[in-house]
Amino acid sequence: MQVLHDAPLAPLTTFRLGGPATRLVTAGTDAEVIAAVREADDSGTPLLVIGGGSNLVIGDKGFDGTALRIATRGFELRGNTLELAAGEVWSDAVARTVEAGLAGIECLAGIPGSAGATPIQNVGAYGQEVSSTITEVIAYDRRAGRTVTLANEECAFSYRHSRFKADPDRYVVLRVRFGLEDADGLSAPLKYAETARALGVATGDRVPLADARETVLKLRAGKGMVLDPEDHDTWSAGSFFTNPILTDEQFAAFHARVRERLGEGAEPPAYPAGEGRTKTSAAWLIDKAGFTKGYGTGPARISTKHTLALTNRGGATTQDLLALAREVVDGVRAAFGVTLVNEPVTVGVSL
Repeated sequence: MQVLHDAPLAPLTTFRLGGPATRLVTAGTDAEVIAAVREADDSGTPLLVIGGGSNLVIGDKGFDGTALRIATRGFELRGNTLELAAGEVWSDAVARTVEAGLAGIECLAGIPGSAGATPIQNVGAYGQEVSSTITEVIAYDRRAGRTVTLANEECAFSYRHSRFKADPDRYVVLRVRFGLEDADGLSAPLKYAETARALGVATGDRVPLADARETVLKLRAGKGMVLDPEDHDTWSAGSFFTNPILTDEQFAAFHARVRERLGEGAEPPAYPAGEGRTKTSAAWLIDKAGFTKGYGTGPARISTKHTLALTNRGGATTQDLLALAREVVDGVRAAFGVTLVNEPVTVGVSL
């Protein structure tokens, strides 16, 4: 276990933003993770758990406490069951499942971060969510002081949410188990229209696993959503805002605002999200509110490739980023009466 004091945290995040931690512990085994958590809890020290740093916005003052970087490794396939250590690089793990001929997470290729973070956020993209393949999550329960195994139904998964996100100070994810599918080298049925179009097939069709993964990587790269240290469009947390889910009453009011602002024939994106609820597109809202690709004049700007990503163009501070985020939130609310919610976790700051 490596321990550093007054340690920079910005290099551990994809935003490359944030001040130092009083203490940074890097744990390479589950036992070291648990020991570091127990030490912090026993001494009453604030604890910040860091995986791949792809979903973190850390304040410029840093973190007054122990930052625990989980660097555990472990990729184990038993038949169609995959077990990943929390510190495994997610995009690498996806590539290995594709090589093994197993379907279920191939459309989650290129998503930055670690495996342990995926159940917390119920990571999803291009028609797949980890909640459809996760069978169990092994975590350290800080309240009970022991390791627990939570079945899928106990994780309370929903859109970009879970039991772990709802109670962030209780569980530290150690390992995640997935149930994948052997479909003779083919992908799961494609659910996302953009992916199907790019592959020249219909939604619901299966394609070779490698084709599905490569297509998703190309689509993500075109939006600046695949990490590249030379491309400031990827100095981000990917999608900064979640897609709003509105009740029927809220959607009706929103629809009226859209037509008032954009004309009688204007139709916003609308997707079923359960009984009496409709999901719309945060990217569409941002764009139609006047925040186009590349918007901004300072070191924090909207990506030149995708309106949903806020980026550090180099030399930005967290305050620069938050000022831009607040401007976007206020502008969308004024235009359409919808309040956007940030997807990344904020540390020492808030919108």
